[in-house]
Amino acid sequence: MTDLADLSAAALSRAFRAKRLSPVEVTRAVLARIEASEPAINAMYIVSAESALKAAKAAERRWSKGKPLSRLDGVPVTVKENIGTAGDPAPIGVPIADMTPRAEDTPVPARLREAGCVIIGKTTMPDYGMMSSGLSSLHGVTRNPWDLSKNPAGSSSGAGAAAAAGFGPLHIGTDIGGSIRLPAAHCGLFGLKPSYGRVPIHPPYPGRVAGPMTRTVEDGALLMEVISGADPRDYASLPPGPTDFARGLKGLSLKGLRIGVFTAMQAGLPADPAIIRAVKAAAKALAAEGAIVTPIEGYLTHDMLDGICRFFEARSYGDVAKLKAADKKQILPYIVEWATWRARKFTGEDVMSGFLAMQAMREAATRAIQPFDFLISPCTCPVNYPAEAHSPTDDPHRALDHIPFTVAQNFSEQPAASVNWSYDRKGFPIGVQVTGHRFDDRGVMRLCAALEGLRPEQKAWPVVT
Repeated sequence: MTDLADLSAAALSRAFRAKRLSPVEVTRAVLARIEASEPAINAMYIVSAESALKAAKAAERRWSKGKPLSRLDGVPVTVKENIGTAGDPAPIGVPIADMTPRAEDTPVPARLREAGCVIIGKTTMPDYGMMSSGLSSLHGVTRNPWDLSKNPAGSSSGAGAAAAAGFGPLHIGTDIGGSIRLPAAHCGLFGLKPSYGRVPIHPPYPGRVAGPMTRTVEDGALLMEVISGADPRDYASLPPGPTDFARGLKGLSLKGLRIGVFTAMQAGLPADPAIIRAVKAAAKALAAEGAIVTPIEGYLTHDMLDGICRFFEARSYGDVAKLKAADKKQILPYIVEWATWRARKFTGEDVMSGFLAMQAMREAATRAIQPFDFLISPCTCPVNYPAEAHSPTDDPHRALDHIPFTVAQNFSEQPAASVNWSYDRKGFPIGVQVTGHRFDDRGVMRLCAALEGLRPEQKAWPVVT
């Protein structure tokens, strides 16, 4: 019998409607799973047991009267630590942050509560969200449930680990260079970086988005129906539009669909051969269903990747440089070195050239997809890496070498997702990335659902105790 903590949001919604399950018993099951697995995984920054059970009881009453707030009323969800929630501090992974509890919910948790979702707690992240890793000077080491010696990636490290471990079906991450998609790929999940502005976020920042991390595409689509839409606090939020992302999710006709596929970029780390095989197998499966699959060259150059790295370094240098010496000693030395090793010598020309490289990357990404409906590619470069590593290279002078496949879409504003396709010889998950045209979030989810249906197998989720 499937543990209640492992049921999908879609299954829970149906069970609540039919009065076969109660949000209260499901919330208790999720809290029990967290209690059993959390000591080994360390995915949770805050576990809000009391308020979660209170919210679950309110949802139970609404379902009993046949008046739920949404299809996800009573369904458990976690929220990444850096997304402000009323009553909780948001220290962004470092122990030197202002720990004053936030006065109000930012847009995403506000939408979740409006829909009746049960916020179980907040998930961990690395220092300032500027590493693809589960390492944090505040939270410690977050581990991958598929193999506790491996990294869940980041910066939505806790969200990825929590989803794989069954801490409920719904999880919210953020992404500014791959921080949803990378942990989704490493943890065997579906993770969507929506079009810029599709999901309102505060404070807004170029390239930064919030999105779903779930075990199934359907659950991700249901979550998008709740969290997308305009909000005045986000200057980039898109106007109100269709939000029925789950409707017709599995009805995409692949016949004649134009799909570009590539397995290498001109910069960064190469993809592991196992990942390349997975992407080619996914492309072959789509072609067998009638899609027109065309190999193309990767578009990201060394100058583009180095430029965006300079942009991020300049962004972080001001924050790190002004810290007192005692405070610098409390954050990860890797972060201090990464943010200062060359940024301390940047000129205005250096910073501006980084910005222009970002613009060139945006143009290259949108140009690459023009002849096609979608692009598919690797998401990650290594299949996995050690839990104690700051990044796949573990080198602050090559801090972004592992994100050549994910960073461009943040600044081209295109939707992109990782969907689990297969596993390596040791059973570790491998994700394939799907990129769509700007604003076609529904199309990306529909192609991911098709790949979900075509993939060779879905291994049993790990159980960590």
